Amino acid sequence: MKKNKYNAIIRKVIDLKVLCLGHISYDIIFPLKGFIEENKKIRIKEKIECGGGPASNAAYLLGKWGIETYIAGVVGNDLYGNEIKNEFEISNVNTKYLEIRNDFETDNSIIINNQLNGSRTILTYIKEKEKMQELHLDFEPDIILIDGHEFEESKRIITKYPKAIVVLDAGRASKEVVELAKMVNYVVASKDFAEEVTGIKINYDDQETLKQLYSRLESMFPGMIVITLEDKGCIYKYNGELGIMDALEVEALDTTGAGDIFHGAFVYGLTKGYNINVVLTIATIAGSLSVTKVSGRAVPSKEEMRRYIHDFE
Repeated sequence: MKKNKYNAIIRKVIDLKVLCLGHISYDIIFPLKGFIEENKKIRIKEKIECGGGPASNAAYLLGKWGIETYIAGVVGNDLYGNEIKNEFEISNVNTKYLEIRNDFETDNSIIINNQLNGSRTILTYIKEKEKMQELHLDFEPDIILIDGHEFEESKRIITKYPKAIVVLDAGRASKEVVELAKMVNYVVASKDFAEEVTGIKINYDDQETLKQLYSRLESMFPGMIVITLEDKGCIYKYNGELGIMDALEVEALDTTGAGDIFHGAFVYGLTKGYNINVVLTIATIAGSLSVTKVSGRAVPSKEEMRRYIHDFE
């Protein structure tokens, strides 16, 4: 299996509009040196609050990196919902299609971050809710990123805009996400999703399991497949050859949202018209750098990206 090094970027800037559609929440993160013990009182000296959610974090990166980005999803007309809206607007994400509802409570996550190993334990509060209202866009999206939430509206938007490039953040192996995976151009799947839908367990000491797993996914889904392997990087196919893009070797403080940052940077690469090697170079570096800071909104700056890609823009 071919090992792919990071590729130099060929400048090819295209002005595209991106719609990110899916789950939006508000995160409260408690960084700890270790993990919590049951039946203990722990005094927290620091907490980090910010927006969260897969499509939401990806949109945040795209706005920060200068892409014309629209976020679509549901929040409540409450403190958390208004904080999320403000955070998007400061980051140049268009909130015209952010649905703010008086009868809805914004989803909320409490995240326990063990900084000794970068792990995170997430407690998510999601009230059962009605589906989001039908979107009536006043523009044609060039790229659509969906995360499997808001299933019915995702299907409708994909069908309504057949010329758009559609990227699925396939993090969960629910029947809805599997159905959406059959409709999109790119399935960017987590290791958990890939193993669950194929029934094949990855053994990093036996690369044949990677080949079998990838082949099974190709037989199930018509779009291009990328499988993220956490700190092992990602696996993909280019010009008929299976390849691995290694993650950066970094000291992880918090893995919250690393996959979301990967997806946002992946879409960023598509907006620039780069080939898949360059797109995954950008996504892999961004995802790796994100774990060196705390929160799912730990978007690396373009200056940080240039340490690894000298002509990144």
